[in-house]
Amino acid sequence: MNMFDTQTEIASFTPYSIEQLPLSITLHDESLSIVWDDDHESEYHFLWLRDNCHCSECVSMLTREQVFEICDVPYTIKPSHAYITDDHRLVVEWNHEGHISKYHPGWLREHCYSKSTVEANQWKPRLWDKSSIATELPKSTFDEITQSDTQLLIWLRQLRDYGVALITKTNQAPNDLVEVANKISFIRKTNFGTIFNVKAKADANSSAYTDLRLPLHTDLPTRELQPGLQFLHCLINDASGGESILVDGFKIARYMQENHPEEFDTLRTVPMPFHNKDRQSDYRFRSTVIMTDSHGEIVEVRLANFLRGSFDVPACQTLALYRAYRCFIKLTREPRFQFFYRLKAGDLMVFDNRRVLHARNAFDLTSGSRHLQGCYVDRDELLSRIRVLERHEN
Repeated sequence: MNMFDTQTEIASFTPYSIEQLPLSITLHDESLSIVWDDDHESEYHFLWLRDNCHCSECVSMLTREQVFEICDVPYTIKPSHAYITDDHRLVVEWNHEGHISKYHPGWLREHCYSKSTVEANQWKPRLWDKSSIATELPKSTFDEITQSDTQLLIWLRQLRDYGVALITKTNQAPNDLVEVANKISFIRKTNFGTIFNVKAKADANSSAYTDLRLPLHTDLPTRELQPGLQFLHCLINDASGGESILVDGFKIARYMQENHPEEFDTLRTVPMPFHNKDRQSDYRFRSTVIMTDSHGEIVEVRLANFLRGSFDVPACQTLALYRAYRCFIKLTREPRFQFFYRLKAGDLMVFDNRRVLHARNAFDLTSGSRHLQGCYVDRDELLSRIRVLERHEN
């Protein structure tokens, strides 16, 4: 059952399907429990329920944003009566100001905050190494993702899960990558511009704009927020060399967590400085190489040796940080983790810059030309686009 016809019941623009039905409720001192028809039991605290009332007094029906503030009711608020209606809604009549709240079962079940449900709903990345990504690399054509929202959603989910995806058969004209980037959202502008041209030039302000080998790195670790997605569109690649190398930073971090736990914990807790300076700008930021969320899940890596400042941690941490840092870099150099791909004209590689380390072999300009164009789109925009497309999936 789709929830489009009951959209005004929830403070969201997202439809919620009703897949399980509430069978019974039990009131406790500070919460109530619902038993569902699949035997799952959910506990909802009274303050949480009152805080999440979706009626027109508590939520703006125009913006779906909350106007009610939880400090405006007693901390000890309780139901004077609670029941399940014939159409499977939970209704709570509160003992404060006679307020009545009604909850849609699809929304309630989706927002159950039991440990088992939270763990089941937590997104898990598809970790990869050289052998797995060689056969699983997500691929789509330019026409598929620009002409069909269904195919676009498939490709975006793959990009989210693997952190890398390839588009083939694109036009080879300058700035055509903008059309693909705009299928997600607007482009993030940096000191390198909105669109940057990756080719050798005499006045290079980055190693990327030379014919030199680039070691594995994430772009702009010198920023408070590293760019999320990086687009690399191949216009010309006739020069010998210049192969792209990709490594799943989450895979490296997970391997360290399991096999080098002390070094993993050092890179997760001890920050180091990153600097990016040229004649017109000077960006600096201190951060850990590995970042984890409140559940301990790896959510970001940050690394670029050529943009790293000198360690500035207490003396008692210096050697431990070097040991951990060396461990991470040595692992990224192991062939089992490195995926080589030679971009050809018309290829557009997109990857999560806060996860996937990328590198480039040196190339020989006497043997031909090499011209790539790139841009950035933040990861938030990718996730937002997926959610909006999912609203209309069924």
